[in-house]
Amino acid sequence: MSKIIGKKFFDRKTLTVARNLAGQYLVRKIGKKIIRERITEVEAYVGPQDLACHASRGRTPRTETMFCPAGTIYVYFVYGMHYMLNIVTEGEGYPAAVLIRGTENFKGPGVLTRELRIDKKLNGKKVSRASGLWLEYSEKISGLKKKIKSSPRIGVNYAGPIWSQKKYRFTID
Repeated sequence: MSKIIGKKFFDRKTLTVARNLAGQYLVRKIGKKIIRERITEVEAYVGPQDLACHASRGRTPRTETMFCPAGTIYVYFVYGMHYMLNIVTEGEGYPAAVLIRGTENFKGPGVLTRELRIDKKLNGKKVSRASGLWLEYSEKISGLKKKIKSSPRIGVNYAGPIWSQKKYRFTID
C-alpha cells in the first residue's frame, strides 16, 4: 500500500502542488470497492488575482470552500451536467485549488467525477479515508517527473489573454 498524501502536501504554493500531483494516485472508495487511478492531468487556480479562478469574483456561497484549509475537497457543478473535483491548496483564507482533470483511465474532469461517483456530497470534506476520497504517493514518480508538460488551461478564455495563457495545466503523456 502506498503512503497517503496528507494536509502538509497541499499547504504549499498551488503551482508546486499541481506539478507534484501529476503522477500520484487518486483513490476512491465506493462501497467495498477501492479504485486507484494515476493522475495524468491537473490545472492550478492560484487565488483571487487569477481571473480564471472562481475566487477572483470574491467570496460567495459557491466559493466558500476555497477559503477552507488546504486538503479540503472543493466540488462544483458546471454546465448543468458535470461535477468538477478540486483540492484546496495554500493557507486557510487564501482561495486557491487544483482541479483534477484526468487520470490514466478517465479522460476529462466530467468523466472522472461520473465514473468515481464524485458529487457535491464531498464538497467541504477533507481528502482522507474517512471521506472515501484520498491521494497516495506513487512509488515510481521520479521517472514520471521528466514527462510532465505544462500548457495553458482549458476553457478559460473569459479570463483574458494574460490569465488564459498561463501555463498552469500539467499533464503526463
